Parts: sequence; structure tokens; C-alpha cells
Amino acid sequence: MGTHNVDCMRDNEEFGALSRHGKLENEVLLERTSPNFAILRQHTLLHRVIVDGCFSHPDSSMAFTMRSLVASLQHAIPSEGLWDRGLSTVDVQRGGRIRMTPKRRSRTAPSLDAATKPRTVPVCSTSGRVNQIERTIYKIAATSKNSQIIHLKGIVTVGQRKPRPSVNEQLLDKLDLVADRLGLANILLQLVSTDIDPKTGAGKRSEPAVLRDWAEKGDVVAYKIQYTVEWKVPGGFGSPETIVVRNNHQNEFYLETVSITSSHDGSNTFFPCHSWIQSEKLSTYPAAERVFFSNRVYLPSDTPAGLKDLREKELKALRGDGKGLRKDWERIYDYDTYNDLGDPDKDSELLRPALGGNTNLPYPRRCRTGRPPTKTDPNLESREEVGGRVYIPRDERFEPIKESTFIDSCMKGLMHKLAPAMLARVKNTNFEFNTFGDIDRLYSEGLQSSFRSSSNHKRENSSGVVSVSSIPDFLRQLPFINSDDTFSKYPLPDLISKDKFAWMRDEEFARQVLAGQNPCAVERLKAFPPVSELDPEVYGPQQSAITAEHIEGELEGLTVEQALQDKRLFILDYHDLFMPFVEAINKLEGRKTYATRTLFFLDREGILKPLAVELSLPPAKRGERARKRVLTPGNEPTKYWLWQLAKAHVCSNDSGHHQLVSHWLRTHACTEPYVIATHRQLSRLHPISQFLRPHLRYTMEINGSARMNLIAADGVIASSLVNSDADAVTKLMFKLVGTLSLESCFTPGKYSMEISSAVYKQKWRFDMEALPEDLIRRGMAERDANSRHGLKLLVEDYPYAADGLLLWSAIEEWVADYVNIYYAEEATSIVNDYELQKWWAEIRYVGHADKKHEPWWPQLRTKEDLMQVLTNLIWIMSGQHAAVNFGQFTYGGYIPNHPCLTRKLVPEEGTPEFVDFTRNPQSFFLSTLPNPEQATAVMMIIEALSAHSPDEEYLGERKARWSSERAALDAFQKFTEKMRSVEKEIIARNKNPKLKNRTGAGVPPYELLFPRSGPGITGRGVPNSVSI
Repeated sequence: MGTHNVDCMRDNEEFGALSRHGKLENEVLLERTSPNFAILRQHTLLHRVIVDGCFSHPDSSMAFTMRSLVASLQHAIPSEGLWDRGLSTVDVQRGGRIRMTPKRRSRTAPSLDAATKPRTVPVCSTSGRVNQIERTIYKIAATSKNSQIIHLKGIVTVGQRKPRPSVNEQLLDKLDLVADRLGLANILLQLVSTDIDPKTGAGKRSEPAVLRDWAEKGDVVAYKIQYTVEWKVPGGFGSPETIVVRNNHQNEFYLETVSITSSHDGSNTFFPCHSWIQSEKLSTYPAAERVFFSNRVYLPSDTPAGLKDLREKELKALRGDGKGLRKDWERIYDYDTYNDLGDPDKDSELLRPALGGNTNLPYPRRCRTGRPPTKTDPNLESREEVGGRVYIPRDERFEPIKESTFIDSCMKGLMHKLAPAMLARVKNTNFEFNTFGDIDRLYSEGLQSSFRSSSNHKRENSSGVVSVSSIPDFLRQLPFINSDDTFSKYPLPDLISKDKFAWMRDEEFARQVLAGQNPCAVERLKAFPPVSELDPEVYGPQQSAITAEHIEGELEGLTVEQALQDKRLFILDYHDLFMPFVEAINKLEGRKTYATRTLFFLDREGILKPLAVELSLPPAKRGERARKRVLTPGNEPTKYWLWQLAKAHVCSNDSGHHQLVSHWLRTHACTEPYVIATHRQLSRLHPISQFLRPHLRYTMEINGSARMNLIAADGVIASSLVNSDADAVTKLMFKLVGTLSLESCFTPGKYSMEISSAVYKQKWRFDMEALPEDLIRRGMAERDANSRHGLKLLVEDYPYAADGLLLWSAIEEWVADYVNIYYAEEATSIVNDYELQKWWAEIRYVGHADKKHEPWWPQLRTKEDLMQVLTNLIWIMSGQHAAVNFGQFTYGGYIPNHPCLTRKLVPEEGTPEFVDFTRNPQSFFLSTLPNPEQATAVMMIIEALSAHSPDEEYLGERKARWSSERAALDAFQKFTEKMRSVEKEIIARNKNPKLKNRTGAGVPPYELLFPRSGPGITGRGVPNSVSI
């Protein structure tokens, strides 16, 4: 800083100090304090003359001009000497003299009209002052039409601070409060107009204003905290539809909304921000200036001139440059392959192939993190964590209430899982469920009374129960040990709470194919016997071993051909999916499986009944016949238990398909490219971006966690907790738990993600993700113009399809109403929307690059094309995900009902295993299911995944004031009312005694597609997004 400016600042400091002591009029003393103080005296004297003139002729144009000049002179005095030091000029007529009076400290510096600002006058110039002031007066007079000052007042809503801040963050919070109170570091907000500033060629900008009362509200504990801010802008400023925010604090903060009201006409502008604002002190890409647009949207061609550069600048910032390691505070959206699922540097057994980017193992893309490659293979990404967890853009992370709920849910499940894990390690003993009572006690008495040793050593007590008194003291002190010395109990799944033995009935087994956790896999049988599409040279004859003799006795007098013609035969076919992996899976320790087919018959009452299960193993040698076995229902004890074992293997296949395909692949992995492309190519100003926002929430966070934990080799639940500032006991708990992933909990083990890739390669199509098209492809529905929704269900009582079509039709109508608001009838309105075209092209050619040449991709040329695409997206992110996610604990929370893993094959006569089976079929059945440690692990996972967060937003709900367009708000209100109608219809269906798949003795009502829900495990609720 130059000497002249330093002198000037010192002059103003002394001026302020003397003013506060009442010595302003002692001009001799003032002039002696500094050679430059005469400048301030000239300001004061001229100020007196101007004020005298204004009050003498208050209505004259001269008065108006003079007041403007007063403002400019007031601004010409350096702010360090007056404003920031607590002084301001006050226009008070007291004997024709102006006085300097103390003013209450404010953090908002005066904002001036560019036209009134004396830009030609140096702040501390000592020459030519009078002439320059005169020129300024003439300039003001010439531009008086724009000199009206408008006051804009803002209410800024900031989200709750982190519920579990680190020690460092707590310290920085304290420093920020002190710095803010002293005015050393503030949060600044600046308005940008839709009008162009001719001097800059960009939108007009206000002076930055300081967020008020941050320090004063530093101790306030609330979910949301509101602050104020004020701006002054000239009358010709234009419409302020953008806010630029700069955070000079040390810590980030969550900016939720800003609402601005004009003093001129009372108009209000609303900014839905919902973003973390990082400190300017961080090295970010790009600069720390953050841009937020109002809730008014524009197609790219209609963007106001003042916002065009900011629209493109913000998109460019979100795309990044595709280089370097991403930092956890950044907001960069980019793509990469699934090359981070293994950890070969840790152990060669943890090597996993990269998915995506090759024809053999195609897969959708995920968010790029930029982590370094492994030492073992440069094409694989290391599992090195950034800040304790995998990178995702900062704004995609859980909000505080969601994060707190999710962590609490994980900890609750972890405590349940810890008991068997700890006991197995502490006692060096494997534990088994020896009776069904052992499983039942998980829900009635807790974990402690459920575990019995599988060894032949002496029991801990006469009953074989592991006593809590035998557990080391440090374990007994953990929070999952109750005061009565029993472990915490599991919540009872709704299915078992209604009928303890429902899982054993064939009708319930078949009902869950239509209304359970995986209702989108069953197909109508179109040819008999079923035929494989696999290579017969490798996998044996293609024809199924199921014959007419196996099933015709159960077809109500029909032949197989007649049942096919009447469209009453259905199949759950996992043969071709699992057969290529069966041999490898069966070599894994504690894993045994088949490739299964299950046939069903629809009886006269519309109830689905199982007919036969085919269990297939690959040929022992190439060219030999596959080993196939067909089992059918029977009441004779041996046949009955063999049938129960066959159904368990079907459920094991179904569980793998459900988690790896129906759930993870279709609703999580395939959705992530839609989220990334929306942020990268559709500006917040775009109406389709505004439309999609609630359907993107939390998806990248839950997917990132899954990549680190659930779908990764050697995954550990909640790795962010392990690497946090957790206490030593908590970290020990995680170490004792060991690995927890889909590989450890589901039959396919280390081949899980390769199976998922195989389905993506062979069957996934974007156009077939539409519910009506999926039902038609599977043969479960036919087009019928006379039927509701234009479809006729072949199984009328198909709860997933029936309720799903209600949601689909409502979504389709809402999409059409919204699109019609913003796009004209001409096809060019879609084709010429370059942001929209780039968005769809990026989804196809980058996000799903391995499928980019497929001919079935929709072309985005008309409004109808756009409506089809958006309806598909909303359905997948909301209804489809809800249908396969929130029923997991209801049906999988009781292991015998839907086992996730099988450990033994079905015994064959003449073998030692068959002897063991006939001696104690119940014990053999239980030893086929997951052991207690495996069972409680999967129960932990699905317990956490089945629960709703308190901040969940459901279909038909959005944050307030999401749009400024009345037509859009009215259309959404119509959609909301439609959701209430859907709820009423679902309630009525669940009371209809004719619909036996959703009502009756012991039958849970089908509510998975009921739009709203409360928090927790409810078995209902359709969130807007894939949020868990």
C-alpha cells in the first residue's frame, strides 16, 4: 500500500476518534493532526452548504441533486475511517450546520448507484477537488432519472450445522465467530441483474453486502437459522435474479434459501440454494465465488442477457477438467468406470476386474474420484480414501438430519451384528441355529439367547446357550448389552408378526413372486419345456428337465398345451443367469448353489401356485450332460423337506438377482449417469433441471458408500466411521465385525458384480425400463385399448404391477403438463435446445458408453420423446426403487423366508448327506441357511436400507417455492392431489377380499407403492429419489 493511502487511512482513523470525543469543531486541532485532514474539512464544509440548500428548497431538483452528491461525498470518505469504525454522517439541520454523530455499528457498507458514484474522484486526492466535485454534480444531474435508490432486504436461511463436527471444525467455528464480530471476515452476498452493464458487458452487480448477526447467533441451536442482509441499488438496476456468495470464514456453511423483498414495489425474489459454501481459503476449482439463480427458469435461447455468462460459467465449474485427485469439498461431476471394487494391493484374493469400458464386462459409469492407480494394476483405482470416505460432489452428501439418521441406523444394525461376530472371534467358535426357536429368539429375547456352539465341546451351560457372564467385561459394557444381560432384540418383520409359519406355505412362496421384495422377475411361460440360450457344448442340452408328467396333475384338468394357450403358466427363470457362475461359486468356502427354474400355475381363483423346481449344475466335464434335478411339492415327510430345500435354493437365487440386478443395477448404478449428466449439462436455470432436482437427491452419496462397502471386495460397513474421530472402543467394534458386503452375505460371493455386469450386457435397455414395456416384455401384460392404462394384466391380482401402473400414469400426466408449459408445439423447440441435447447425448454416449450403439435408445426430437424419457427416469428413481427396496426387511428380515445364502446342496439318496438329512431334516435345513453371523450381517444391511429418514421427500412433495411459474405450481398441485387419490385406491384394494395377494388371514397389505410414509421401517412410501 502506498504512503499516500496509508496517510489517508490514518487521517480517517484520527477523524473518527476525534469525532467520538466531540472535538470535530476544533479545526485547529484537526488540522494539526495531519496535513491531509483539510480534505475532510472541505467535505464537511461543502456538506453543510448542500444540506442548507436542500432544506431551504426541499422540493427542488437542486435538492435532489444535492442529496445525491451528499451520498457520493459520504462514499468518497474511506470506509476504514467512518463506516467500519462505527461513524456515519447524519443529515440533520441544526442551525444550518452538519454534525458527525456516532452510529450503531453495521456490517453492511453503503451501496451506491454507479451513476452517482464519483468514480473520477480519487479517494484521497489533494488537488483539483472542487473542480472534480463540480463535474460530478453535472454528471449526477444528467443521470438523475436513474438515481433513485431502491432498498432490497434479504432473509437468508442457513441449514443446521453438522451434528457431529470434528474437533478442528469446532475450533474453526469459534474463530469464525470472533472474526465475524470484529469485521475481519464476513460472508458477502452480491446481486446480479438480468440487465447488462454497458461498462462490463455482463450483468449489473450491486455492491457486496455482509450477512448480519452471524456472530450474535453463533450459539443458537436450531434446524434452520435465519439471517438478514440489505442492499441498495439504483432504480435502473433491473431484476436481481442471481446472487453471488463469497465465504470469508474458515468453515463451510449450508446455504438453504435466500428471499429478497424490494422496498420499491414489495416484489419478492426467491432463491432455492441448498448448497454448501466453501471458504475462499480453500484451493478449489474454479474460484470460490458461488452463483445461485432464482426459481425463475429459462430455456437457453430465452436466457436474459445479464445471466448468459453466469449460466455457462456455472456449468463449466461443475464439469471440472477431468484431472487430478478430487477433494472432498469440491463440486466436480465427472465419469469413470467401476475399477475400484477390489483391493489387490492389500491381498491378491481381493483382485476384482474393472466393470465398464470393455465389451466383456460392460457397465454404467460412476463418479470419478481421481484416486491413484493400484500398484498391482495401473488400470485399477486404489481404495485410498479421501477424508475418510470416497469422493462425491459436496452438495450430493447427506444433509445433517439424514446423515445423523443413517449413521444411527447403521450403528443400531452394527450393534445387532456385533454379538455373533464378537462371540465367534472371542470364543473362537462357530455358532449355528440348531432350532427355529434359536431364530425366533432373535426377535423375542435378543441375540444372547440365540447362539449355540456348533462344536462338540462342552456347552457354556446346560442349555447350550452362551452366557453373557462368559463374555469379557469390555464387551459387556458396550451399548448393545441390555441391563438384563441380554443382547438387543431385532424388530419383528411384518410378515412373521402376522403369521409365524407363513413362509412355509407354497401359496406364500408364490405370492411373494408377485408382491414381495423382487416382484419384477417373474415371466409368463411362452414355450414348454423351457429352453436355455447357453452354449450346449459348454453347459449341456438346452432343454429343461421339467416334463409334462411333473406338472399336469396340478393344472385343474388342463394339458400343458392348454395351460400355455390360456396364458396360465409362469416361470421364475435364473438358469441362464447363474449357470455360467455355478461351478466357480460352489468352489467358494461355505457356498453351494444351483441354476434354478421354477414353474407356477394360475388357478381358477387367480392364485399363483408353484408346480416344480429344476435344480441344475454344469456338466462335470465339457461335452457331458448337465446335472439336472426336478423337485415337486409333496406331503410325505421326506418329499416335503426336500421341497423346502428346493424353495430355499430358489430364494437364494432370487435374493442374488434382487440385490445385484433389480435393486443395485437397475435403480442405483444405471441412475448415477442421469444424475451426473443433469448437473454437467443442464443449468439450474433450465426448466428440466428444475423438474429433475428432487429426483437426484442423495443418490450419489448412497452409491459412493455402496462402492466402498456393500459391493466392494472386503467391504466394511460405514468406513467413514472407522476413519473418523471415533473412540477406541467403537473402532475395536468395527475390527471385530470384520468384512460386511454383498460378497460376504449373498451366495454369488466374489462373482456378484460380474453377474450384475452380465445382466447389463444381455438384458438392460433404457426403453424397457418403462413399467408398461417391462410388463409386456415379460409377458405379464398385453396392450388393450379398453383396459385401464391401456394394458391388461394377465394376473389381475398382481400388486406390484397394479399399483405401479397407478403411479406410472400419474407421473406420465405430470410430465406432460410440465413439458407443455415450456416447449412449443414445433419440433424445433426440442431440437434447438442445445443444453437438453447435450444432456441426453452425454447420458447415452458417456454415462452408458458401453451401450451407446444400441438401436433402441430414444431419439430426443419431439416433446413426446422428452416426455417418454422423463417418465422413465422418474419411475425408475421413485416407484421402481421403492418397490424393490423398502420391502427388504419385511421379507428378508426372517432368514428362513428368503435366505440370502445357501451352504449345502440338496442331498441325494445313497449319500451320507442324505442319511444326515433323514435323521434330522430340520437341522439339515437350518445348516443350509446362513449361519448366525451371516444372517445377522444381512439383517443389519436390510434393516438400515429399509428405513426412511425423517427428512424424506415423497412422490407428490417438493420443497416450498421451487418454481416461480404459476402454471408449473398448478400442475404439480394436480399431481399431488393425484397421489392422494392413489393412496385412497391402494387402501381400498388392500381391503378387497377378492385380491388375495394383498389381503386375507396373515397376508400383509401391499403398501410398497403407497406414496407417503413416516420415518423408520414402515413397508410403505415412495421417495422422490434413490435416497437409500
